[in-house]
Amino acid sequence: MREEPRARTPEDRVPLKLSTPKKKAAGIPAVTSSLMHGIKKMGVVKTARTLRMVNQKQGFDCPGCAWPDPEHRTTFEFCENGAKAVADEAMKANVTPEFFSKHSVQELADMSDYQLNGFGRIASPVILKEGSSHYTSISWDDAFDRISSRLKSTTTPDRAVFYTSGRTSNEAAFLYQAFVRAYGTNNMPDCSNMCHESSGKGLGSTIGIGKGTVSLEDFNHANVIMVIGQNPGTNHPRMLTALRDAKKRGSRIIHINPLPEAGLTRFKHPQDYMKGDLKTTTLADIHLPVRIGGDAALMKGLIKHQLDCGAIDKSFIEEKTEGYEAMIHHVETIDWNSITSDSGLSESQIREAGAMLAQSSATIACWAMGLTQHRNGVGVIQEVVNLLLLNGHVGRPGAGFCPVRGHSNVQGDRTVGIWEAPSKAFLQRMEEGLGFPMPQHHGYDVVRAIQAMLDGKVDVFFCMGGNFLSAAPDTDQTAIALQNIGLTVQVSTKLNRSHLITGKEAIILPCLGRTEIDEQASGQQFVSVENSMGQVHRSVGGLPPASSALRSEPWIVARMAQDTLGNQPLQWMNLVENYDEIRSLMARSLNGFEEYNAKVREPHGFALPNPPRDSQSFATPTGKAHFTVHELPDVSIQSDQYVLMTMRSHDQYNTTIYGLHDRYRGVHGHRRVLFMNAEDMVERGWKTRQSVSITSHFNGETRHSSHWLVVPYEIPSGNLAAYFPEANSLVPLHSTADLSNTPTSKWIVCTLTSMDDTHLEEE
Repeated sequence: MREEPRARTPEDRVPLKLSTPKKKAAGIPAVTSSLMHGIKKMGVVKTARTLRMVNQKQGFDCPGCAWPDPEHRTTFEFCENGAKAVADEAMKANVTPEFFSKHSVQELADMSDYQLNGFGRIASPVILKEGSSHYTSISWDDAFDRISSRLKSTTTPDRAVFYTSGRTSNEAAFLYQAFVRAYGTNNMPDCSNMCHESSGKGLGSTIGIGKGTVSLEDFNHANVIMVIGQNPGTNHPRMLTALRDAKKRGSRIIHINPLPEAGLTRFKHPQDYMKGDLKTTTLADIHLPVRIGGDAALMKGLIKHQLDCGAIDKSFIEEKTEGYEAMIHHVETIDWNSITSDSGLSESQIREAGAMLAQSSATIACWAMGLTQHRNGVGVIQEVVNLLLLNGHVGRPGAGFCPVRGHSNVQGDRTVGIWEAPSKAFLQRMEEGLGFPMPQHHGYDVVRAIQAMLDGKVDVFFCMGGNFLSAAPDTDQTAIALQNIGLTVQVSTKLNRSHLITGKEAIILPCLGRTEIDEQASGQQFVSVENSMGQVHRSVGGLPPASSALRSEPWIVARMAQDTLGNQPLQWMNLVENYDEIRSLMARSLNGFEEYNAKVREPHGFALPNPPRDSQSFATPTGKAHFTVHELPDVSIQSDQYVLMTMRSHDQYNTTIYGLHDRYRGVHGHRRVLFMNAEDMVERGWKTRQSVSITSHFNGETRHSSHWLVVPYEIPSGNLAAYFPEANSLVPLHSTADLSNTPTSKWIVCTLTSMDDTHLEEE
């Protein structure tokens, strides 16, 4: 009989060790960490062979972040976290049916995410039958019989939900969305809903495209680069190389983030040592420690300074934009007291950064979750748009918008059709290319899908990769939602907590990783991905599969479609004999993908059309870029409350925990850590390692999480930070950004209570 397993990550029993936070990123420690992870998980020979294939023209795209590859690549074109991701995927397939016979889902749920990930690759399909406590072996044929039977028995296609992780290739994602729409629904939530959905909505309505407008080459021509709400040293380490090169060419960098981050302080490229260069590079010229939620006020202040200096491009504004007068009239009504109070910054700090921007003829604005995961996530991104439009910083060398995506093909998945709310124009083009009608009504995003599960409106939940439970907000409610479903299916490489909190019946389908050779009927295949700057290129796996029972994602999609729909409306299995057939369909169905098979085989791939970048044109209803008006958000809280933001550790990629060393922040061995302003700690009478309970507050609801150890850190007073997924249980399901419905993981109002069991012993 199956007992209810633990949904939250277990309490951390590993002692907390602290060291001085680092002031420099990468260097020798990054090399050492990369090699240690590789050798531990792959061995010496395999490590050397594998890392030489990462991000090479004839190799595979790193399964980590979406930062673009330079045109001229070095032998070792990867970062520390990329090396960890590759080593992690190249582990042996130790998670076998025999493994599951020894470990119940309850026992596994009591393990940490780090422990679960460490078991290795999943070797073959398994099923957790209703009422059972152990997964058991199932054949591929039987697995698809069960899945297709459930899909065919739903009373409406809208009672099935199909989730996608950002690592899914263009080919797999396109075939997946074709099947889902042929099946009859647009229920395709994806990880974008939880991260850059705010960017897509904010940019789409103002500049006519929901993507960034710069290329990697633009960083070589920028006068000023803004890095907002982002920690590239941990989340996108290869970005530091672009910033270093820009600095050497004279660029100035403004870092806007509540916490200082080592990657923006000083950087040392590990390969510089081979050239005899021992110097480090100071990256950020200014760090603005904005209060959590204060970015909108800061942008208003920066805009006011541009207006005061007359730093505006009048001809660009008159010819290319609309809404300027309304925007500046609104900004003039905002007083500096409100700006400094909300942002936590002084007027002089803001004007110093504003002066840099006023003198710049080419500015790039980069951002990540620090902007998108707020109630005003869409609005604050449009304030960034307002700022750059003032001086025409779009569509010219060294200038534009750069939302930095966190997963290697999350942008590509949206481009090729993983979209729960597609436009009519997109569906019309898809119908023309695929030759069958598409469902027109919008489907569920992540938050609405969870609510539909809670309401008993979902019978089947199919996940193409990812770790939905740990990525989603409100862990307890998400767990209840998942357990309310008849069948959950996970296409996965490694074990994670979403395999333990499941529907009444659950199936795991193990797939090939990005690093592995994909052999189909016509021979070895390649797939393609789109990076954060709209460049599409191919990826070819070079390692033997971890298990002979693994199947590729396109094959899994095709087989599910074949068993569910038969040979209608496409010859599904024929398409995966040679992925060129999938790409031919994509060429007919997607704007910018014409002659796809030829273009993707070019050495550097190809850039998708981007009107703001390519011709300073804007596909809005008026054909112009839009200035917008937004009131300042209410960032007031009660005197006994704090604002908490979630973030990654350095030994982490999304929800995957590679290790227990947040080296740059000086935190080791323990993850239930609460970063707190030192003066706030003194006010509470707390010392380092004080054990506290956190209670989040939203619309009269409370959520509780205990056994967090307080650590003093350089963070604005009244602000807190903690790692996810541990802190996700505190994020309310319906606390979301306006318009994008993205969970507000960077704005969690909470109170703290000390616990009796303090951990005050020194190292």
